Amino acid sequence: MKTPTLKGTPDVRLPKGFRAAGVTAGIKKSGAKDMAMIVADVPAVVAGTFTTNQVKAAPVKLDMERLKGRTARAIVVNSGNANACNGPRGMRDARRMGAVAAAALGVPEGHVFVSSTGTIGLPMPMEVIEKGIGLLAAALSPDGGTDASDAILTTDTRPKRWTVPLRIGGKDVTVTGMCKGAGMIEPNMATMLGYLLTDAAVAPAALQKLLKAAVDDSFNRVSVDGDRSTNDTVLFLASGASGARLAPGRPGWTAFEAAVREVTLELAKMIARDGEGASRYVTIRVSGAKSDRDADLAARSVANSFLVKTAWAGPNANWGRVMDALGYSDAKVVEAKVGIRFDELVAVVRGQPGPASREDLKAVIARPEFTVDIHLGLGRGQAVVYTCNCTEEYVRINM
Repeated sequence: MKTPTLKGTPDVRLPKGFRAAGVTAGIKKSGAKDMAMIVADVPAVVAGTFTTNQVKAAPVKLDMERLKGRTARAIVVNSGNANACNGPRGMRDARRMGAVAAAALGVPEGHVFVSSTGTIGLPMPMEVIEKGIGLLAAALSPDGGTDASDAILTTDTRPKRWTVPLRIGGKDVTVTGMCKGAGMIEPNMATMLGYLLTDAAVAPAALQKLLKAAVDDSFNRVSVDGDRSTNDTVLFLASGASGARLAPGRPGWTAFEAAVREVTLELAKMIARDGEGASRYVTIRVSGAKSDRDADLAARSVANSFLVKTAWAGPNANWGRVMDALGYSDAKVVEAKVGIRFDELVAVVRGQPGPASREDLKAVIARPEFTVDIHLGLGRGQAVVYTCNCTEEYVRINM
């Protein structure tokens, strides 16, 4: 079945049955918004994916536990402090965040999910957090999505949000999402928090399967610096308030699935474009690999190579760094079969210099956005990863 062509917009329009808010609680010294809340007016089905790092922040552990109930009424988020590596105190603070929010909203504590992002190893300023929760509860609004998406940012230079409206079975359905992430980003989740919302009614198992597939093809294909965080969380809430009941194989599901995939992919691309200190957004496509897995390994090796990423900051037309990264990947690579293009220019043919001159290649690499197409000549495997260059600014941000 052909996937529908949809058209979303870079904003947050909360679906029916949701309210949100973003406030300045005082966690950040800059005075920027630093706490957000999303509330479902009725019990919502929830799905989630989390970091694969063995070191997990307290909020991640708490959310993984609460996800088993498959019901959510609220998400409360703070930026500026990760609440990671704080031992038993960290878990107490995460639970306290949920308990205070539940009391303020009059909902079951087990239905409140918690997220934190920021510096690892600092104790949570719970007095400030609790004050912030009170401010959030008072500020909740059906129009509060923009403030909420602003409040979850850390080193991001811009907000990341996307909305797709649908008409399914005579009913208006909305899929919207917001996320944050700019550094400590590796293509297997990232230092990112992401929240998707819909007013469709979807069974828990179907929502979880859809979210995992969408995340695998979007957030799990972003690389800024090869680092995987302790706090990565993506939650998807479905309120059912539109009256549209959706299920795999039933009318409307294909369009809904396409909308979810569009939202996650657009948000993921925004993360790559906003990589810490980045000046170029790069799409890496690998084809002709022995398998899809090999294509994925090859693409990730190039995307995570700092020699490659710093060359793109130059711009430096040394495509040999791409060849090198392919060669040390765990993918099967035969030097004499490799072909590489930078946008329209052929840089490598059968493992040797192609017709494109170094000066012409430099001009392509100097573009704000370009694509590196790599053909391995060994099979039908293919993969794509979204990444960026690495500049001196990245070092200054992380000093």
